[in-house]
Amino acid sequence: MNKINNKRVVIIGAGFGGLELAKSLNKKKIDVTLIDRNNHHLFQPLLYQVASSALSPADIAAPIRSIFRYSPNIKIIMNEAVSIDTYTQTVRLNEGSVSYDYLVLAPGSRHSYFGNNQWEKFAPGLKEITDALKIRENLIESFERAEMSASRHDKQKNLTFVIVGGGPTGVEMAGAIAEIARRTLLPDYPLIAENEIKVILVDASSQLLGAYPDALSDYTKSALENMGVEVRLNTRVSDISENVVTTNNGTIEAANVIWAAGNEASPLIKCLDTQMDKIGRAIVDKYMNIPGNENVFVIGDSAFCTDEDGKEVPGIAPAAMQQAKFVADVILHGKSKHFKYRDKGMMATIGKAKAVSVIGKFHSKGLIAWLIWSFIHIFFLIDFRNRLFVMSEWIWFYLSNNSGARLIVNGKRKSKENLSKSKVEC
Repeated sequence: MNKINNKRVVIIGAGFGGLELAKSLNKKKIDVTLIDRNNHHLFQPLLYQVASSALSPADIAAPIRSIFRYSPNIKIIMNEAVSIDTYTQTVRLNEGSVSYDYLVLAPGSRHSYFGNNQWEKFAPGLKEITDALKIRENLIESFERAEMSASRHDKQKNLTFVIVGGGPTGVEMAGAIAEIARRTLLPDYPLIAENEIKVILVDASSQLLGAYPDALSDYTKSALENMGVEVRLNTRVSDISENVVTTNNGTIEAANVIWAAGNEASPLIKCLDTQMDKIGRAIVDKYMNIPGNENVFVIGDSAFCTDEDGKEVPGIAPAAMQQAKFVADVILHGKSKHFKYRDKGMMATIGKAKAVSVIGKFHSKGLIAWLIWSFIHIFFLIDFRNRLFVMSEWIWFYLSNNSGARLIVNGKRKSKENLSKSKVEC
């Protein structure tokens, strides 16, 4: 292969969009450089199951280098892009830089606290494995503290879990915590009563899953409430501090607060000096280019684009993968047609055998929707090993209500700082 004449394609981000693009360019006469700050591709739709102890991190992630082990034209760089110079066609990294002929940004999104970034310390979001592990260990440690607590007030605080945001992530997280707390953890803690566990889902709007039909939103609320989740709608959060959530409908004391209320695009988009929407996404044309740069593309969560009817294309995995395949075709064959989004539907799980789905004109809920959700999520996992492990974990959890991923490894009690300060005296 004569690399001198090959096009150089740099992809930033190994999420669904970046990974699909690299796979589409695999073994072509193109030099591909895939950059990500992590060494793994993460199946984000199941991240909440790691946070709620249902799955282990390795079940939903795969090393990027292993995925492209037999791809001689694809180079993997574990690093973080910090700036982009479109004039010199160079991406600067934390360590070094890389030049490109085509640049594709697929950096995803991050939590948005709507200008209140100080809340993140007390209400972590859920975007990466480290986030999920932090939430998981906080959950288990809360049960440990509650079991030993001599104060009813402290016990109740540790057994109260607040999820902010009534979208798919918030709904899935609330349902998962309710199931794990009552069915899995509770039997291991004899001094805790079921009625002492409180899972509260708050949202500023008047219904959950606002993008779904009213009937499915109502079903979701009813299903969560039947699982013991307290749903507070029309409740806007005004402040979050340590163990306290302040809303327009009063305050909630809770040792566990999880943020699922908003996202914003990667700050790397600002380096492009292009027009952005209100959450920082690059506004792209019908070829996924930023205006004035035919060799710079943005796909996935960091791109704002519309379909043929002028409707916004959602920032979900199927859309990112479609955009990636389209951009790969443009790079390989040039511009012959513009991007067309094919809506493959949306779905959200609520709990065991409970989900909602919208696929075209077909709306489903309950067991049928849950089976559809399960099949699709298993199908899209990276490799057979992951699919096999996740399926076996789900079957075991479904039959036994018992999950194995409940170890505390990096919790507050085990931190190096605390260990270095401790002194055993006999």
